[in-house]
Amino acid sequence: MAPSVIKFDHLERMTDDTGLLEHSLGRIPRRREGYSTDDNARAIWACLEWLALCEDKGEKERLHRLLDRYLAFLLWAQNDDGTFHNNFFFDRTKEEETPSDDCFGRSFWAAALAYVRLSDPARREAAADMLRRAMPAAWELRSLRGVAWGVATCGVLLTEGRPLGVDQEEVAALAARFEERLLAAYWEHAGDDWHWYEPELTYANGVMPWALWTAYRRAPRDEVKEVAEKSLAFLIEKMSGPGDIIRPIGNRGWCSRRYRADWDQQPLDVMKLALAAREAYWATDDERYRGVVRRCLAWFYGQNDGNAPLADPSDGSCCDGLGPNGPNPNRGAESTLSYLLTAAIAQSISVEVVVDESINNETVRMAGTRV
Repeated sequence: MAPSVIKFDHLERMTDDTGLLEHSLGRIPRRREGYSTDDNARAIWACLEWLALCEDKGEKERLHRLLDRYLAFLLWAQNDDGTFHNNFFFDRTKEEETPSDDCFGRSFWAAALAYVRLSDPARREAAADMLRRAMPAAWELRSLRGVAWGVATCGVLLTEGRPLGVDQEEVAALAARFEERLLAAYWEHAGDDWHWYEPELTYANGVMPWALWTAYRRAPRDEVKEVAEKSLAFLIEKMSGPGDIIRPIGNRGWCSRRYRADWDQQPLDVMKLALAAREAYWATDDERYRGVVRRCLAWFYGQNDGNAPLADPSDGSCCDGLGPNGPNPNRGAESTLSYLLTAAIAQSISVEVVVDESINNETVRMAGTRV
Protein backbone atom coordinates (compact mmCIF):
# COMPACT_ATOMS: atom_id res chain seq x y z
CA MET A 1 0.00 0.00 0.00
CA ALA A 2 1.09 3.61 -0.51
CA PRO A 3 1.16 5.76 2.64
CA SER A 4 -1.35 8.57 2.14
CA VAL A 5 0.35 10.76 4.74
CA ILE A 6 3.98 11.58 5.43
CA LYS A 7 4.40 11.56 9.19
CA PHE A 8 6.20 14.19 11.26
CA ASP A 9 5.65 12.49 14.62
CA HIS A 10 9.31 11.69 15.24
CA LEU A 11 10.42 15.17 14.22
CA GLU A 12 8.00 16.56 16.81
CA ARG A 13 9.22 13.98 19.37
CA MET A 14 12.78 15.22 18.89
CA THR A 15 11.76 18.88 19.34
CA ASP A 16 11.44 20.69 22.65
CA ASP A 17 10.88 24.35 23.55
CA THR A 18 14.49 25.18 22.61
CA GLY A 19 14.68 23.46 19.24
CA LEU A 20 15.54 20.14 17.64
CA LEU A 21 17.64 17.77 19.74
CA GLU A 22 20.56 16.22 17.93
CA HIS A 23 20.62 12.54 18.96
CA SER A 24 18.35 9.74 20.11
CA LEU A 25 18.64 6.32 21.70
CA GLY A 26 16.35 4.28 19.51
CA ARG A 27 13.38 6.58 19.08
CA ILE A 28 13.87 8.41 22.39
CA PRO A 29 15.64 11.81 22.38
CA ARG A 30 18.98 11.96 24.21
CA ARG A 31 18.88 15.31 25.95
CA ARG A 32 22.42 15.05 27.28
CA GLU A 33 23.71 15.33 23.69
CA GLY A 34 22.16 18.78 23.27
CA TYR A 35 21.44 20.62 20.02
CA SER A 36 23.17 21.55 16.78
CA THR A 37 22.44 24.54 14.59
CA ASP A 38 23.12 22.27 11.59
CA ASP A 39 20.06 20.18 12.43
CA ASN A 40 17.80 23.14 13.21
CA ALA A 41 18.75 24.74 9.88
CA ARG A 42 17.95 21.47 8.09
CA ALA A 43 14.65 21.34 9.97
CA ILE A 44 13.69 24.81 8.71
CA TRP A 45 14.40 23.61 5.18
CA ALA A 46 12.39 20.40 5.66
CA CYS A 47 9.39 22.26 7.07
CA LEU A 48 9.43 24.69 4.15
CA GLU A 49 9.66 21.86 1.60
CA TRP A 50 6.69 20.09 3.14
CA LEU A 51 4.63 23.25 3.63
CA ALA A 52 4.80 23.70 -0.15
CA LEU A 53 3.51 20.15 -0.66
CA CYS A 54 1.17 19.63 2.26
CA GLU A 55 -2.60 19.73 1.73
CA ASP A 56 -3.77 18.83 5.23
CA LYS A 57 -4.66 21.88 7.35
CA GLY A 58 -3.76 20.22 10.63
CA GLU A 59 -0.35 19.13 9.35
CA LYS A 60 0.31 22.61 7.97
CA GLU A 61 -0.41 24.05 11.42
CA ARG A 62 1.95 21.53 13.02
CA LEU A 63 4.70 22.34 10.52
CA HIS A 64 4.32 26.05 11.22
CA ARG A 65 4.58 25.43 14.98
CA LEU A 66 7.75 23.41 14.48
CA LEU A 67 9.15 25.96 12.03
CA ASP A 68 8.75 28.73 14.62
CA ARG A 69 10.88 26.73 17.09
CA TYR A 70 13.61 26.18 14.54
CA LEU A 71 13.62 29.80 13.35
CA ALA A 72 13.87 30.95 16.97
CA PHE A 73 16.80 28.59 17.49
CA LEU A 74 18.63 29.89 14.42
CA LEU A 75 18.02 33.50 15.44
CA TRP A 76 19.43 32.71 18.89
CA ALA A 77 22.44 30.78 17.51
CA GLN A 78 23.64 33.67 15.33
CA ASN A 79 26.69 35.44 16.73
CA ASP A 80 27.18 39.20 16.80
CA ASP A 81 29.52 38.96 13.79
CA GLY A 82 26.81 37.26 11.67
CA THR A 83 28.24 33.73 11.91
CA PHE A 84 26.40 30.87 13.62
CA HIS A 85 27.48 28.87 16.65
CA ASN A 86 26.80 25.21 15.96
CA ASN A 87 26.84 23.09 19.13
CA PHE A 88 24.94 23.72 22.35
CA PHE A 89 24.56 21.76 25.56
CA PHE A 90 21.06 20.86 26.77
CA ASP A 91 21.20 23.75 29.26
CA ARG A 92 21.56 26.13 26.29
CA THR A 93 25.20 26.99 26.95
CA LYS A 94 27.66 26.95 24.07
CA GLU A 95 30.07 24.08 23.55
CA GLU A 96 33.63 24.99 22.61
CA GLU A 97 34.13 24.55 18.89
CA THR A 98 35.99 25.61 15.78
CA PRO A 99 33.77 27.79 13.56
CA SER A 100 32.26 25.79 10.70
CA ASP A 101 31.75 27.05 7.16
CA ASP A 102 29.33 24.17 6.60
CA CYS A 103 27.18 25.31 9.51
CA PHE A 104 27.23 28.90 8.29
CA GLY A 105 26.34 27.92 4.74
CA ARG A 106 23.52 25.64 5.82
CA SER A 107 22.10 28.35 8.12
CA PHE A 108 22.49 31.00 5.40
CA TRP A 109 20.48 28.76 3.06
CA ALA A 110 17.75 28.08 5.63
CA ALA A 111 17.33 31.79 6.38
CA ALA A 112 17.14 32.62 2.67
CA LEU A 113 14.52 29.94 2.02
CA ALA A 114 12.44 31.17 4.94
CA TYR A 115 12.72 34.72 3.67
CA VAL A 116 11.56 33.96 0.13
CA ARG A 117 8.96 31.28 0.89
CA LEU A 118 7.13 32.49 3.98
CA SER A 119 4.13 34.70 3.31
CA ASP A 120 3.78 35.97 6.89
CA PRO A 121 5.77 39.26 7.18
CA ALA A 122 6.20 38.77 10.92
CA ARG A 123 7.96 35.44 10.41
CA ARG A 124 9.83 36.67 7.35
CA GLU A 125 11.38 39.57 9.26
CA ALA A 126 13.32 37.17 11.49
CA ALA A 127 14.81 35.53 8.39
CA ALA A 128 15.57 38.93 6.83
CA ASP A 129 17.39 40.08 9.97
CA MET A 130 19.56 36.95 9.97
CA LEU A 131 20.41 37.40 6.29
CA ARG A 132 21.38 41.05 6.68
CA ARG A 133 23.67 40.17 9.58
CA ALA A 134 25.13 37.14 7.79
CA MET A 135 25.96 38.82 4.49
CA PRO A 136 29.30 40.40 5.53
CA ALA A 137 30.43 37.09 7.08
CA ALA A 138 29.54 35.20 3.89
CA TRP A 139 32.50 36.78 2.13
CA GLU A 140 34.77 34.83 4.46
CA LEU A 141 33.55 31.39 3.41
CA ARG A 142 36.40 29.14 2.28
CA SER A 143 35.40 25.46 2.47
CA LEU A 144 33.86 24.05 -0.70
CA ARG A 145 30.66 22.88 0.96
CA GLY A 146 30.16 26.24 2.60
CA VAL A 147 30.81 27.90 -0.75
CA ALA A 148 28.29 25.56 -2.42
CA TRP A 149 25.60 26.58 0.07
CA GLY A 150 26.56 30.19 -0.68
CA VAL A 151 26.04 29.71 -4.43
CA ALA A 152 22.53 28.35 -3.90
CA THR A 153 21.64 30.95 -1.27
CA CYS A 154 22.71 33.90 -3.40
CA GLY A 155 20.85 32.41 -6.34
CA VAL A 156 17.62 32.20 -4.36
CA LEU A 157 17.99 35.79 -3.19
CA LEU A 158 18.68 37.02 -6.72
CA THR A 159 15.81 35.19 -8.40
CA GLU A 160 13.12 34.97 -5.73
CA GLY A 161 14.00 37.47 -3.05
CA ARG A 162 11.96 40.44 -1.94
CA PRO A 163 13.75 43.72 -1.11
CA LEU A 164 16.12 42.81 1.73
CA GLY A 165 18.01 45.99 2.44
CA VAL A 166 21.12 44.40 0.93
CA ASP A 167 22.62 45.62 -2.34
CA GLN A 168 21.67 43.13 -5.07
CA GLU A 169 24.94 43.90 -6.84
CA GLU A 170 26.74 42.68 -3.73
CA VAL A 171 24.70 39.47 -3.75
CA ALA A 172 25.49 38.96 -7.44
CA ALA A 173 29.20 39.56 -6.84
CA LEU A 174 29.19 37.09 -3.97
CA ALA A 175 27.40 34.50 -6.14
CA ALA A 176 29.99 34.94 -8.91
CA ARG A 177 32.85 34.59 -6.42
CA PHE A 178 31.43 31.35 -5.03
CA GLU A 179 30.68 29.94 -8.48
CA GLU A 180 34.22 30.58 -9.69
CA ARG A 181 35.61 28.99 -6.53
CA LEU A 182 33.74 25.74 -7.25
CA LEU A 183 34.76 25.74 -10.91
CA ALA A 184 38.39 26.36 -10.04
CA ALA A 185 38.37 23.51 -7.51
CA TYR A 186 36.93 21.16 -10.12
CA TRP A 187 39.50 21.99 -12.79
CA GLU A 188 42.30 21.74 -10.24
CA HIS A 189 41.45 18.15 -9.29
CA ALA A 190 39.63 16.69 -12.31
CA GLY A 191 41.39 14.29 -14.68
CA ASP A 192 40.60 11.58 -17.20
CA ASP A 193 39.11 9.23 -14.60
CA TRP A 194 38.36 11.66 -11.77
CA HIS A 195 35.65 14.26 -12.25
CA TRP A 196 35.49 15.86 -8.85
CA TYR A 197 36.25 19.02 -6.87
CA GLU A 198 38.55 17.38 -4.33
CA PRO A 199 41.07 14.53 -4.22
CA GLU A 200 38.53 12.44 -2.26
CA LEU A 201 34.79 11.90 -2.15
CA THR A 202 33.87 12.31 1.52
CA TYR A 203 30.56 13.46 3.01
CA ALA A 204 27.57 15.42 1.65
CA ASN A 205 29.13 15.26 -1.80
CA GLY A 206 25.99 16.09 -3.75
CA VAL A 207 25.89 19.66 -2.48
CA MET A 208 28.59 20.75 -4.96
CA PRO A 209 27.02 19.62 -8.25
CA TRP A 210 23.66 20.74 -6.83
CA ALA A 211 25.01 24.25 -6.29
CA LEU A 212 26.29 24.49 -9.85
CA TRP A 213 23.00 23.23 -11.25
CA THR A 214 21.23 26.00 -9.31
CA ALA A 215 23.68 28.49 -10.79
CA TYR A 216 23.09 27.14 -14.30
CA ARG A 217 19.32 27.41 -13.94
CA ARG A 218 19.66 31.02 -12.82
CA ALA A 219 22.21 32.13 -15.43
CA PRO A 220 23.06 29.44 -18.02
CA ARG A 221 26.73 29.13 -18.95
CA ASP A 222 28.29 26.26 -20.87
CA GLU A 223 31.18 25.79 -18.43
CA VAL A 224 28.86 25.63 -15.43
CA LYS A 225 26.68 23.03 -17.14
CA GLU A 226 29.69 20.98 -18.19
CA VAL A 227 31.11 20.81 -14.68
CA ALA A 228 27.73 20.22 -13.05
CA GLU A 229 26.95 17.45 -15.54
CA LYS A 230 30.30 15.69 -15.36
CA SER A 231 30.61 15.85 -11.58
CA LEU A 232 27.06 14.62 -10.98
CA ALA A 233 27.52 11.75 -13.45
CA PHE A 234 30.74 10.84 -11.64
CA LEU A 235 29.02 10.93 -8.25
CA ILE A 236 26.13 8.81 -9.49
CA GLU A 237 28.63 6.26 -10.83
CA LYS A 238 30.55 6.15 -7.55
CA MET A 239 27.33 5.85 -5.52
CA SER A 240 25.84 3.00 -7.56
CA GLY A 241 26.02 -0.66 -6.57
CA PRO A 242 24.89 -3.98 -8.02
CA GLY A 243 21.35 -4.02 -9.32
CA ASP A 244 21.40 -0.24 -9.66
CA ILE A 245 21.00 0.29 -5.92
CA ILE A 246 22.37 3.43 -4.31
CA ARG A 247 25.60 2.71 -2.41
CA PRO A 248 26.73 5.79 -0.44
CA ILE A 249 30.43 6.43 0.08
CA GLY A 250 31.37 4.78 3.39
CA ASN A 251 32.68 6.96 6.20
CA ARG A 252 35.37 4.38 7.15
CA GLY A 253 37.86 5.68 4.61
CA TRP A 254 35.81 7.57 1.98
CA CYS A 255 36.71 7.26 -1.72
CA SER A 256 39.88 8.21 -3.59
CA ARG A 257 41.35 7.25 -6.93
CA ARG A 258 42.72 4.07 -5.34
CA TYR A 259 40.20 3.08 -2.67
CA ARG A 260 36.49 3.13 -1.91
CA ALA A 261 34.92 2.42 1.49
CA ASP A 262 31.47 0.82 1.46
CA TRP A 263 30.69 1.27 5.15
CA ASP A 264 29.16 2.93 7.07
CA GLN A 265 26.54 4.49 4.82
CA GLN A 266 24.84 7.73 5.89
CA PRO A 267 21.30 8.91 4.98
CA LEU A 268 22.60 12.45 4.55
CA ASP A 269 24.66 11.42 1.53
CA VAL A 270 21.65 9.83 -0.15
CA MET A 271 19.58 12.98 0.40
CA LYS A 272 22.29 15.20 -1.11
CA LEU A 273 22.44 13.01 -4.20
CA ALA A 274 18.66 13.23 -4.57
CA LEU A 275 18.89 17.01 -4.16
CA ALA A 276 21.46 17.32 -6.95
CA ALA A 277 19.51 14.98 -9.23
CA ARG A 278 16.29 16.95 -8.75
CA GLU A 279 18.05 20.19 -9.65
CA ALA A 280 19.54 18.55 -12.74
CA TYR A 281 16.10 17.24 -13.71
CA TRP A 282 14.62 20.73 -13.39
CA ALA A 283 17.45 22.11 -15.51
CA THR A 284 17.35 19.51 -18.29
CA ASP A 285 14.05 17.57 -18.14
CA ASP A 286 16.21 14.45 -18.44
CA GLU A 287 14.27 11.50 -16.99
CA ARG A 288 17.50 9.79 -15.95
CA TYR A 289 17.84 12.25 -13.10
CA ARG A 290 14.32 11.56 -11.95
CA GLY A 291 15.28 7.90 -11.91
CA VAL A 292 18.20 8.72 -9.59
CA VAL A 293 15.79 10.36 -7.15
CA ARG A 294 13.66 7.21 -7.31
CA ARG A 295 16.69 5.09 -6.44
CA CYS A 296 17.61 7.39 -3.55
CA LEU A 297 14.13 7.09 -2.10
CA ALA A 298 14.26 3.33 -2.58
CA TRP A 299 17.47 3.19 -0.51
CA PHE A 300 15.56 4.35 2.55
CA TYR A 301 12.98 1.59 2.05
CA GLY A 302 15.28 -1.36 1.72
CA GLN A 303 16.77 -1.30 -1.78
CA ASN A 304 20.28 -1.02 -0.38
CA ASP A 305 23.34 -3.15 0.43
CA GLY A 306 21.73 -4.45 3.62
CA ASN A 307 18.39 -5.20 1.98
CA ALA A 308 16.96 -3.50 5.08
CA PRO A 309 14.61 -0.53 5.46
CA LEU A 310 15.95 2.44 7.40
CA ALA A 311 12.91 4.71 7.28
CA ASP A 312 9.69 4.09 9.17
CA PRO A 313 6.70 5.80 7.53
CA SER A 314 4.56 5.24 10.63
CA ASP A 315 6.31 8.12 12.43
CA GLY A 316 8.67 9.63 9.85
CA SER A 317 11.83 8.45 11.62
CA CYS A 318 15.00 7.06 10.07
CA CYS A 319 17.89 4.96 11.33
CA ASP A 320 21.20 6.78 11.71
CA GLY A 321 23.06 4.73 9.13
CA LEU A 322 23.66 1.38 7.49
CA GLY A 323 26.64 -0.78 8.44
CA PRO A 324 27.81 -4.27 7.50
CA ASN A 325 25.69 -5.70 10.33
CA GLY A 326 22.56 -3.78 9.43
CA PRO A 327 20.92 -0.45 10.31
CA ASN A 328 21.96 1.62 13.30
CA PRO A 329 18.80 1.52 15.46
CA ASN A 330 19.13 5.10 16.72
CA ARG A 331 16.99 7.67 14.92
CA GLY A 332 18.59 11.07 15.35
CA ALA A 333 17.81 14.43 13.80
CA GLU A 334 20.17 14.33 10.80
CA SER A 335 19.01 10.95 9.54
CA THR A 336 15.33 11.70 10.11
CA LEU A 337 15.60 15.01 8.27
CA SER A 338 17.52 13.33 5.46
CA TYR A 339 14.62 10.93 4.99
CA LEU A 340 11.94 13.64 5.20
CA LEU A 341 13.83 15.84 2.74
CA THR A 342 14.38 12.97 0.30
CA ALA A 343 10.67 12.15 0.45
CA ALA A 344 9.83 15.81 -0.22
CA ILE A 345 12.33 16.01 -3.09
CA ALA A 346 10.76 12.90 -4.61
CA GLN A 347 7.20 14.15 -4.22
CA SER A 348 8.07 17.50 -5.79
CA ILE A 349 8.90 15.70 -9.05
CA SER A 350 6.20 13.04 -8.71
CA VAL A 351 8.23 10.08 -7.48
CA GLU A 352 6.06 8.08 -5.09
CA VAL A 353 7.07 5.66 -2.38
CA VAL A 354 4.97 2.50 -2.11
CA VAL A 355 5.39 0.68 1.17
CA ASP A 356 4.08 -2.67 2.32
CA GLU A 357 2.28 -2.43 5.69
CA SER A 358 4.96 -4.56 7.33
CA ILE A 359 7.74 -2.23 6.03
CA ASN A 360 9.58 -5.35 4.92
CA ASN A 361 8.68 -5.29 1.25
CA GLU A 362 9.13 -1.87 -0.28
CA THR A 363 9.16 -0.69 -3.87
CA VAL A 364 9.27 2.74 -5.46
CA ARG A 365 7.46 3.94 -8.55
CA MET A 366 6.85 7.16 -10.44
CA ALA A 367 3.58 8.80 -9.42
CA GLY A 368 2.22 11.52 -7.17
CA THR A 369 1.82 11.12 -3.44
CA ARG A 370 0.11 13.34 -0.92
CA VAL A 371 0.64 14.60 2.59
